[in-house]
Amino acid sequence: MAFGQPRIEFKNNAQMRTMHEAGLVLSRALDAAVAAAVPGVTTKHLDDVFAAVLSEAGAKSNFLGYHGFPATICTSVNDEVVHGIPGGRVLQDGDIISIDGGAIVNGWHSDSARTVIVGTADPEDQRLSDVTQAAMWRGIAALATGSHVGDIGAAIDDYVSSVPGKPLGILEDYVGHGIGSEMHMAPDVLNYRTNHRGPKIKPGLCLAIEPMLVRGGIETAVLEDDWTVVTTDGKRSCQWEHSVAVHDKGIWVLSAPDGGAEHLVPLGVTPVPIP
Repeated sequence: MAFGQPRIEFKNNAQMRTMHEAGLVLSRALDAAVAAAVPGVTTKHLDDVFAAVLSEAGAKSNFLGYHGFPATICTSVNDEVVHGIPGGRVLQDGDIISIDGGAIVNGWHSDSARTVIVGTADPEDQRLSDVTQAAMWRGIAALATGSHVGDIGAAIDDYVSSVPGKPLGILEDYVGHGIGSEMHMAPDVLNYRTNHRGPKIKPGLCLAIEPMLVRGGIETAVLEDDWTVVTTDGKRSCQWEHSVAVHDKGIWVLSAPDGGAEHLVPLGVTPVPIP
């Protein structure tokens, strides 16, 4: 018996509009968590701030309880790449922290991440965050202009490789994904160029695009909590992520209030609201 690739869930416009509602709640919750990320607060405090926004909006967290995950956000600090668990860790001046969260509205999911430098920024950490964010937007633009999902990773890889200065590594162990009635769905969205073109980009496709870059090597390890992923060389890491929908009129960034216009228009892409 031959086995094919996992089935991709294609959404209709009404479902994508609900995902945008979830994305707007998520954006507000991330705004609050980012604003709260100052020296002297714990990562648990950021989780509490984020959770309060979801609760007030009547939305649910798609992180809390996911395979036993104990919080509503991941807080990955310094050499922690992804899946850091909020707790008693106190943020210090100069820390770099990636805050990753999600929300569910009426059964439809959103997923987004931002990186914050706490207090005084090391210029190399700021460069790391800026390049990662810009790479994410190149990947999103490629979703609008490309024909296959693999075009996203190619665009991210080409941009990161072109940036002047010390090379940054693109993690390969963790990638983006489809999103919709579940948080993690087919297809995988690689952040680097390969010979595999991936599935065709069609209306109804919704993806979480999330490059993760590091200042050193790309090797990672999972800590004893079975969640937190760190760089094996101890170098700092960064993550940016948005959920994006493809519809028959264009693309719309579900987790951005303006659909991504601020960052996409300069790249030659004008996002279009979901009809």
